[in-house]
Amino acid sequence: MKIDILAVGKIREQYLRDAADEYIKRLTRYANISVIEVKDEKTAEGASDRENDIVRANEAGRLNRYISDGAVLIPLCIEGRQVSSEEFAGMISSYENAGKSHIQFVIGGSLGLDAAIKRSGDVQLSFSQMTFPHQLMRVILLEQIYRAYKIKNNEPYHK
Repeated sequence: MKIDILAVGKIREQYLRDAADEYIKRLTRYANISVIEVKDEKTAEGASDRENDIVRANEAGRLNRYISDGAVLIPLCIEGRQVSSEEFAGMISSYENAGKSHIQFVIGGSLGLDAAIKRSGDVQLSFSQMTFPHQLMRVILLEQIYRAYKIKNNEPYHK
């Protein structure tokens, strides 16, 4: 399975980069995983809704360059579907069983994702009703992908 994480912005904190790198290293035995970062837009404090829409649209334009036809597209957004870790593992298995060999997860920037990317997804996924920093969300996603492969392979992993 080829898994891409398309993400707006870079991880700035070293401890988060270290965590992300660790999960990427662990995942290489299960999947071909890559992280593709696109530049985030500067957002003015107190920007109008219209200005925020423009920021999201510009970031979406950068993300769209990397979205592959035929890949399962899963945008992460607060209004998406919430699943357990076991259900998440089942989702990945079901895509594999359906002959899908490429999944792309999309993480927006500080303002979230553009509506067009959300609509184009095969399924919108939410990890919580809470809002997480997009840099931390990347680590959480990588951990859950790793956990999913441990579950799928009936391998022990801490609970």
